[in-house]
Amino acid sequence: MALAPTLKTWLLVVPALALLGVVGYRAGGRALQADHASAAVSELQVGTGSAAPLQAQQLARQLLASERSTAVPSGLPLDIRADIEGDTDLFAYAQRLRLQAANGNAEAGWMVSRVYDYCAIYAMDPGGYQLDNNVLTGLGMNASSPMVQARERVARRCAGFVSSDGLGRSLIVTQRVLAARAGNLAAEAALFADGQPLKDTPEYRRGLVERVMDSRDPEAYMAISTAMGQRASGDGALQGLVAGDQFSELAWRLAACELGMACGPDSVLMNNFCANGGICSQDGGQDFATFVYDAAVSRQGAGKMKTLVEQLIKRSDRS
Repeated sequence: MALAPTLKTWLLVVPALALLGVVGYRAGGRALQADHASAAVSELQVGTGSAAPLQAQQLARQLLASERSTAVPSGLPLDIRADIEGDTDLFAYAQRLRLQAANGNAEAGWMVSRVYDYCAIYAMDPGGYQLDNNVLTGLGMNASSPMVQARERVARRCAGFVSSDGLGRSLIVTQRVLAARAGNLAAEAALFADGQPLKDTPEYRRGLVERVMDSRDPEAYMAISTAMGQRASGDGALQGLVAGDQFSELAWRLAACELGMACGPDSVLMNNFCANGGICSQDGGQDFATFVYDAAVSRQGAGKMKTLVEQLIKRSDRS
């Protein structure tokens, strides 16, 4: 999930991106920006097979198992979203989610896609990911420390995934299509934000945004946020809604936090921005809202931002 940073934000981001360049950042951006989405829907079995011999996959998993010793196993609580936070073993979590999704649980299908999105860059090359961390640590730069810590957390939580699992854009989009068709609103919103809406008509686009606002679902708010930023500028279907500029995108994210999304200093949201996006707060105690107002919104723009967030929250309160 990419921010549209102001100059103040870039003062924090540029050193981090330079570090990523030094180590030859392997992913070239987040997994959902890697491949063409057109192949995703037609290949519903992407990632279920493997070109590597079975023995090689088993050996890779054995070598990675030692990294998972401190992870907390997932028991899939009633709120299956909760386990994506904290120190849950995300490899085991995804296995349990897949079983639930195969039995028609749309929420489980959505959460599988979130795990894949979070772990995809690590899974492309777990060994290379650790080597990059070692290089970053060896640089000894102030900007590298938060990123190394964030990336190490990703490695601990995603240990068990390997490149032959096929985590990438195709698999993520495919999983979201299945979850959306099964009725999950957050997955449907994410597809719209990814440029792969279930339908592409003005009526559908506006109706989807209104359904998200009426749902009070923080995951759906966060999922649709990138579609409501500058990309929405000039879309007549979204006229009169909070849409069309970078303030709008951030307002949707902040509203998601207000509605209950985990946005604290140790949340997946903050960890993902830093580890996979290179956008790291230099204050480890900052939550997402504090970071946005400190680094991405000018003092003059803070009032406008709060007004937009209030509009989104009040709309939810009326539903």
